Amino acid sequence: MRPANYQWEKPELNQIDPAFLEAVQAQGLPELFTNVLWNRGIQDEEKLQHFLSPDLTDTYDPFLMFEMDKAVERIQQAVEAGEKILIYGDYDADGITSTTVMKEALELIGADVCFYLPNRFTDGYGPNVRVFQEQIEAGIQLIITVDNGVAGHEAIDFAQNAGVDVIVTDHHELPETLPSAYAIIHPRHPQGNYPFGELAGVGVAFKVAQALLDEIPTEFLDIVAIGTVADLVSLTDENRVLVKYGIEALKQTERMGLHALCLAAGVRLPDLSAETIGFTLAPRLNAIGRLGSAMPGVELLSTFDEEEAQRLANLVQQKNTERQEIVKQITKEALAEIRQFPRKNIYVLANQDWNEGVLGIVASRLVQEVHRPVILLSINQETGIAKGSGRSIEAVNLYDVLQKNQTLLVKFGGHHAAAGMSVAVETIDELAECLNQTLAEENIDFSAGDQLVIDARLSLDEVNLSLIEKMQILAPFGTDNSVPLFLFEDGVPKQIKQLGAEQEHLKFEFTADGASLDVIGFGFGKDELELSQPDPLMDIVGELSINEWNGHRKPQLMLKDFEIKGLQVFDYRGNKLNKEIFAKEEMTFVFFHQSYLEKAASIPKEQCLLIDDDVEIAPFYQQVMLMDCPDTMEQLHVFVQKLSTDRIYLCCFSKEECYMTGMPSREQFARLFQFIKQVDQADIRYKLKELAGYLKIKENLLIFMIQVFFDLNFVTIEDGMMSQVKDPVHRPLTESQIYQKRLEKMKVEELLLYSDLTTLKKWFETQEEVK
Repeated sequence: MRPANYQWEKPELNQIDPAFLEAVQAQGLPELFTNVLWNRGIQDEEKLQHFLSPDLTDTYDPFLMFEMDKAVERIQQAVEAGEKILIYGDYDADGITSTTVMKEALELIGADVCFYLPNRFTDGYGPNVRVFQEQIEAGIQLIITVDNGVAGHEAIDFAQNAGVDVIVTDHHELPETLPSAYAIIHPRHPQGNYPFGELAGVGVAFKVAQALLDEIPTEFLDIVAIGTVADLVSLTDENRVLVKYGIEALKQTERMGLHALCLAAGVRLPDLSAETIGFTLAPRLNAIGRLGSAMPGVELLSTFDEEEAQRLANLVQQKNTERQEIVKQITKEALAEIRQFPRKNIYVLANQDWNEGVLGIVASRLVQEVHRPVILLSINQETGIAKGSGRSIEAVNLYDVLQKNQTLLVKFGGHHAAAGMSVAVETIDELAECLNQTLAEENIDFSAGDQLVIDARLSLDEVNLSLIEKMQILAPFGTDNSVPLFLFEDGVPKQIKQLGAEQEHLKFEFTADGASLDVIGFGFGKDELELSQPDPLMDIVGELSINEWNGHRKPQLMLKDFEIKGLQVFDYRGNKLNKEIFAKEEMTFVFFHQSYLEKAASIPKEQCLLIDDDVEIAPFYQQVMLMDCPDTMEQLHVFVQKLSTDRIYLCCFSKEECYMTGMPSREQFARLFQFIKQVDQADIRYKLKELAGYLKIKENLLIFMIQVFFDLNFVTIEDGMMSQVKDPVHRPLTESQIYQKRLEKMKVEELLLYSDLTTLKKWFETQEEVK
């Protein structure tokens, strides 16, 4: 059995209001959509109408935000007085788009405006005192932050004391004490009355633009959609409206920079979706801020120069390619470190050569790999400070764990799943030890994956192009409105192939009840061995999509998770072992001979089990690997019948290779017997090789034959000299215990070393039935 990576929350049939069922059917939607919508909180006709047909009139009055009127009035005063206005943004995609929207809105009302996006390496996140001072000295008279500011007390105090007002527009978590800004525009301001608190930074900037222009500025919706999707905010309520209209605006955008960016990224504007933004456009805009200044991002989105747009798009594409290579390299290095000590509750890794800007991405990938929280730090030897990012699993609140150890941190912030931090280099090891101890005290079950909510069960014959096309009415998909996940049960994988330059992806055909569905599993390449067992019965979960190729359209499933039922047998015979096997914490390595166990220095001793008369076999082992072969079938029977496991790995070393060598022929035994009679005495300590050559019998076979003769009292052996026994009692060879043991060993080796996996699986299953 191969358990799922996630904890599946399987769909249950709800008691649905008949009126709602009728409303869904009236829209011409498949019946299964009823349960999907109901589980997403869409449970009456009015909500259904708003969800399926969002309208810009469903957006809220910007002046419901606290101090919006005050901020608008101050901006208008600045424009009338010709004051120089600075927009202070952030270095991610939300910050870039927020800056672009605010800049263009101010330009429309005639403002003298410039912008600054901090460099994460030199300025850090949020308002920076040095930057504010430089900008004020250069003549800035009003500062407007976008996508940051609510935690920028020091820099905002500096500006206000210098006589320069600061208007904060932000959407991040509010601190206990707000900064002393001229105005703070935030959808969740404690003194505000705004109906929707989940706007992205660009959404807040858009509402300021709406208030300034006294109309909904539809010309910014393309940019708003990018920033909103990129920042992973909830795609419900007002955000759903903005992104739905924004995607349509993107498909027809006149922005030269977006055309150039899509061309460079291989995106066709008519096919653009929220997924395209999230997986293609947003990572490219984020990449420039991860590796240096994000300022070119604003220039790209706002330029009217076709040549400049092309240059900037190429720069963004180049930075993204560079970012991908850096992520790939750091991931490889970090994984190699993790595999050196695979039993941590949380991994804290630091390296002076790691790029700080991509550590969050790498940490996310590592968490998926090791199912543990991961913190990665970039060491600055000059400052003695390491900065980095952490990512976590559902079972561990990373922010709480860091808070319990905050005395070892210079600075930190974040939430349940992600955090950023600064650590003094000399305390990194102590921090790692304390974090691991904290988690050890919480007794967390790391074997339990995060929760995966499944929308519906489907059979393969229900899947068709029409169903997949109709699902688009539920789009745009994203946070809190994810692409529906479907469960398909009791199928078998066929035509399994690894794809990608490093075989990192998987493609197969899922078949059940005479029907089939193509499946693509990005990042599942390492699981090819799991599926390559003899007809493994499996359940799969994923997103339905349409594969278009050379004019042909076909349903396919984008794999999210899978589980395999029943016993699995894995083939590592013939020196196929690799070091990664020894890093499996849940593996028990079974030895039938002390000599093989003594040679297994690289395997943790607590995971080794030597089978002898005194050993107690636990009622259940998650996974077992048979490292060598038992001497008899009875030994194997007894062990397997006591065993309870769903995953058996076969290594099965056998130095003797009795089955392959075979049993000596009667003619060979006769040849040895005649030789002994002729010579009376032979040196088998020093002359065994010459004797084997003379008799034309393999040396290891000759040793066995001599042992049989000794066992039957045909010869004596003393000080390495073999002598014949005068007039020995005639006994058949089969009376020798050594002869019988070899016969038994040959049976064992025939089964364990030379049977195919189908035969072996059936044999193990038969033993299970005997219990």
